[in-house]
Amino acid sequence: MTLEGKHIGFGLTGSHCTYDQVVPQVEALLAAGAEVTAFVTYTVKNTVTRFGDGRDWVKKVEEMTGREVIDSIVKAEPFGPRTPLDCMVIAPLTGNSLSKFANAMTDSPVLMAAKATLRNRRPVVLGISTNDGLGLNAANLAKLLVAKHIYFIPFGQDDPEGKPTSLVAHMDRLTAAVEAAIEGRQLQPLLVEKFRD
Repeated sequence: MTLEGKHIGFGLTGSHCTYDQVVPQVEALLAAGAEVTAFVTYTVKNTVTRFGDGRDWVKKVEEMTGREVIDSIVKAEPFGPRTPLDCMVIAPLTGNSLSKFANAMTDSPVLMAAKATLRNRRPVVLGISTNDGLGLNAANLAKLLVAKHIYFIPFGQDDPEGKPTSLVAHMDRLTAAVEAAIEGRQLQPLLVEKFRD
């Protein structure tokens, strides 16, 4: 499968500690020939953490893609009817956004783009990064695992002893997961061991 000419939406939510693993995957999609439009939550754009200033991450993605990020629900909505995406990626997907997505809440540009993509029966690929994936959010994760047109980047526990409910996707498998999703299949194995960095 080639991504040449495919229009991929790339949504970033507020798992700041994984941006250094995720942002290079935008470059990988571009290198594979895809067009990439980035979407960000308000948290991504407006938060400064020990992992960096959100504005710097946004600027980096804009420089890579050559496009302004989509940072409002109003700007994201046309990606359903007027500018359909071939696939929407959300990576990292926080537990907060995961729970909202599983329960049909659309309160950010990223979730609006995902909803717009599902409306067109196109795939949405999720790269989870959440401390409660095997806690209270396990029910929401289960909802999404069985939903049509939703696929996952393979994931696993990142620290089973220290954080037993935490789950993180292997972001380096993002491009392969997108290729599989466009073909209508889940990249396997879905559950993989995630070692501590």
